[in-house]
Amino acid sequence: MLLTSLPTTQFRHGRMVRVVFLHPDLGIGGAERLVVDAAVALKSKGCDVQIWTAHHDPTHCFSETLDPDLPVVCVGDWLPTSVFGYLHALCAYLRMIYVAFYLVFFSGLEYDVVFCDQVSVCIPVLRLSRHRKKVLFYCHFPDQLLTQRKSALKKLYRAPIDFLEERTTGMADMILVNSQFTAGVFRETFRSLKGVQTDVLYPSLNTRTFDRPPAEAEGTEGLVPERTSHLFLSLNRYERKKNLGLALQALAALRSVLTPGQRAGVHLVVAGGYDDRVGENVEHYAELKELASQLHLEDCVTFLRSPSDSVKVALLRACHAVLYTPNREHFGIVPVEAMYCRCPVIAVRSGGPLESVADGETGFLCEPTAEAFSQAMEKLVAEPRLRGDMGRAGRKRVQDKFSLQAFSQQLHGYIVSLSQ
Repeated sequence: MLLTSLPTTQFRHGRMVRVVFLHPDLGIGGAERLVVDAAVALKSKGCDVQIWTAHHDPTHCFSETLDPDLPVVCVGDWLPTSVFGYLHALCAYLRMIYVAFYLVFFSGLEYDVVFCDQVSVCIPVLRLSRHRKKVLFYCHFPDQLLTQRKSALKKLYRAPIDFLEERTTGMADMILVNSQFTAGVFRETFRSLKGVQTDVLYPSLNTRTFDRPPAEAEGTEGLVPERTSHLFLSLNRYERKKNLGLALQALAALRSVLTPGQRAGVHLVVAGGYDDRVGENVEHYAELKELASQLHLEDCVTFLRSPSDSVKVALLRACHAVLYTPNREHFGIVPVEAMYCRCPVIAVRSGGPLESVADGETGFLCEPTAEAFSQAMEKLVAEPRLRGDMGRAGRKRVQDKFSLQAFSQQLHGYIVSLSQ
């Protein structure tokens, strides 16, 4: 159902700020988690909030988006996401342009600020509004760096898209990034925007899901063998850039140096977002299953696709460490989730984990090799007390640096400043 107006509430200048979020696909992922948390945060501050998107599947989404008090408006899902498996970026751009065009010209919606992320090409359309609205763009990472250009045809196809990304990003009234690492990459990538200010707003952790008493949460029964004494967890979408194969290779390397008794108690769960509509998810899941077979790990690896929030929390509480394998990840909320659950993190020594994980205190930062990861895993197997020590330190680090309260306060300040 399309909502034509947002209720007006009072704040010091006469009415509350009305915010619309524009996001391409409201599925399950780090970017989606941030958008939902941002919407919830602003709502907790009294803002009127709607989320507009080109796709929202009630069976494949975060539970907060099913709350009638947080309206989600889906338009343009009839537009293709690809053309015969190609042109994904172009289709994403067209879908977001359609969402923005519908918002501006057909919705009749009154709003003050638009929060958009991932796809900046919708910003010029938002500028066409009769009464110019302020636009906040949240840059998770430059889109042009998330795809490879192995052929001349791909380079030719991406050239105008990359140009549009840079030009339209610069049209936002305010630009936020998710880490100091991304801020540096932003300046290196968008050279014409060097004079544009970018503020860092770290993603927060909405701890409501994680704070449920263990008695009310699901357990890991049926997910891992009963004999498991050391459980490791990989938690990422089934995408090749997440380097999930490294977790399997690290497990194989670890098993090769353990005693038979220790080896029998070690298990790995590979869990993450999975969408049947996304060809890469389907293909990479099959690739990982095949790799596990080649490494003779079938009996000590469990693959989970799109686990529920309660299952994810149960795994984080039970595991001895999270293996976070992406290289040069712009931020990554998984290490923060793990640390809040008192779980050590073994991550690649690059990108966002350099800012979220304290090496040697809340986990280990390693080179992206099976040997380096397996050595960190072996320490946790050999020294059981490390899990408790690092877990307590991780929980405190999240509470100090990545609390929802701090995130909400900072984001609300940006939104109010834009609306004045």
